[in-house]
Amino acid sequence: MWRLKVADGGNDSFIYSTNNFVGRQIWEFDPHYGTPEELAEVEAARENFWKNRYQVQASSDLLWRMQDALQASDGHWPAENAGPLFFLPPLVFCLYITRHLDTVLPREYRKEILRYLYCHQNEDGGWGFHIEGHSTMFCTTFSYICMRILGEGPDGGKDSACARGRKWIRDHGGVAFIPSWGKTWLSILGLFDWSGCNPMPPEFWFFPSFLPMHPGRMFCHCQMVYMPMSYLYGRRFVGPITPLILELRQELFLQPYNEINWKKVRHHCAKEDLYYPHSLIQDLMWDSLYICTEPLLTHWPFNKLREKALEVTMKLIHYEDENSRYITIGCIQKSLCMLACWAENPNGDYFKKHLARIPDYIWVAEDGMTMQSFGSQAWDTSFALQALIACNMTNEIGTILKKGHEFIKESQVKENPSGDFKSMFRHISKGSWTFSDQDNGWQISDGTAEGLKCCLLLSMMPPEIVGMKMESEQLFDACKNGGLAVWEPTGAPKWLELLNPTEFFANVVLEHEYVECSASSIQALELFKKLYPGHRTNEINNFITNVVRFIEDVQMSDGSWYGNWGSCFIYGTWFSLGGLAAAGKTYHNCLAIRRGVEFLLKSKSDDGGWGESWVSCPKEKYIPLEGNRSNLVQTAWALMGLLHSGQAERDPTPLHRAAKLLINYQMEDGDFPQQEVTGVFMKNCMLHYANYRNIFPLWALAEYVRWVPLPRGLLHCNVIHGFVGEKLIQC
Repeated sequence: MWRLKVADGGNDSFIYSTNNFVGRQIWEFDPHYGTPEELAEVEAARENFWKNRYQVQASSDLLWRMQDALQASDGHWPAENAGPLFFLPPLVFCLYITRHLDTVLPREYRKEILRYLYCHQNEDGGWGFHIEGHSTMFCTTFSYICMRILGEGPDGGKDSACARGRKWIRDHGGVAFIPSWGKTWLSILGLFDWSGCNPMPPEFWFFPSFLPMHPGRMFCHCQMVYMPMSYLYGRRFVGPITPLILELRQELFLQPYNEINWKKVRHHCAKEDLYYPHSLIQDLMWDSLYICTEPLLTHWPFNKLREKALEVTMKLIHYEDENSRYITIGCIQKSLCMLACWAENPNGDYFKKHLARIPDYIWVAEDGMTMQSFGSQAWDTSFALQALIACNMTNEIGTILKKGHEFIKESQVKENPSGDFKSMFRHISKGSWTFSDQDNGWQISDGTAEGLKCCLLLSMMPPEIVGMKMESEQLFDACKNGGLAVWEPTGAPKWLELLNPTEFFANVVLEHEYVECSASSIQALELFKKLYPGHRTNEINNFITNVVRFIEDVQMSDGSWYGNWGSCFIYGTWFSLGGLAAAGKTYHNCLAIRRGVEFLLKSKSDDGGWGESWVSCPKEKYIPLEGNRSNLVQTAWALMGLLHSGQAERDPTPLHRAAKLLINYQMEDGDFPQQEVTGVFMKNCMLHYANYRNIFPLWALAEYVRWVPLPRGLLHCNVIHGFVGEKLIQC
């Protein structure tokens, strides 16, 4: 049976930590673990998911929830943070190429990966960009190759998964129409020719800093994807050509492999995958590099420059690896950086350190095994703590709050990246919080704001119950990391987005400003200012004034705000209303708040809740869920947004209806049912946060009880239940 181990570094000599592995969560299979009743419960959960997989695509995270406590021993709330279907296959490809597949992913692991692929195959035989998406060439090809590598035959798999997937690929033109990231991985595998890819010259990392397209100006995730890609491209690296690779060449193309015109297919992309079409200017740029530059750089004497560029690129990769403890910034980068290290030296320590950190990304649920984005430990815990604090039950749940408080304090990043980090395209991180754990090392502004809020709120509570407050100097460090973007400050010219090399993402070249980060920062700094009124007051006041202006300026014509990290306009509007209210704005003195309230009230569903389709994100306009049904997480966001605006004083009726909906959907054990995925990134890809369905309804109901005057006896104290730790606590 599978079980989760927390804050465990194991005995591997190639793994190390900055905080004794606090926040680390790794799954292991123990054939002797679990009673017959527990094993039967697991199988029942798997069977139930399979039967309902087309109705609810996201797991309920039941394998973790069947364990003793939902709050882990180190104080965080573990949960799945996944959903995109291009996360896991590259890891399998990398392990296949490096011949570590069987050791890293033994039989039970491979069995669960296959289960995940079967569970998330669409009815038409393909796989979507994410678990709720329509079928795409990119993820159908990746899933098909992954199944074949894991031992399925051309017509194998549950419900003929391979045959159906291959048919979808061939019916849509074959893998010649896979987008650019797919072309890169297929070239690495030996299923494509590098001449069928647009150039990714490693010489890019030589660019002088005064150029607008200098790599230090790029969005860090884009930078860290194309850094190892450019290394592998510069070497024209190709894995072993095995009998399986030769079979796949015949299965995936519509014409004989040796007759393909690779130059012609460079710009091919299936219409199902195309979200961000390349401009004519961009195609001309790629063609110029392809025709003029690459032939020079691959022949003497200019190939000497290529060799130097590869050295510089590898140095940057090693720097990133060391400063993230070989977790890297995210799962896409993890597989690429690991493979680059193996390509440089198959027997080197760099690759072995990468292998030791693979378990950090693995997650197992009733729908099988997948790969996490990078984990959401700190992010989820900061929201969970705020929800519990809002319940006003300090004495009853003091132990839970204390453990969560310790985790947040232990997870703060204590040092900047090593050495001259600016020359390595990094930013300050001391005082920040990451999305996952301290070892990851990559600061995020909204995560820092939420972590700071937790520490400030808990500092006002009895230390004998919730633990000692964070040292003032550490709180001051956190205030140095405020910002409107997520990972690093903005600053590059916006026209560089025209050079977006992907076809399925938007806004990936540059870091952008976001209302969620802006609003979180306002709330954190307003609270900080009240508790530490003498610290950098003018800077904080100026910052808040500018951020308020930004939030007001980016409001949509219908009164909503676009949410970049949750779906979508409801999410952005909840954050924005909270930020404006924290800054002293009210319904009466702020037009933006009045328009935001109007948007929420006119977009509510007939049952009193709110429900927004994920399609709102890529289409950038509000689209309700099919059938005008409600989503509990989005209902909670809308309810809290209205509470921020003072709706209880004007007309509490919509608040009563929303609260009633949440209460009525709660199950006997205190859980809420899993519904649609509500996380998103890069406008076009959904991300499943399994904790959201508990955190936000609980938080919204707690705020409702706090702010809405109720007749005595109308709401009994035991209608709110929360997942808060060792047992379900009745609020």
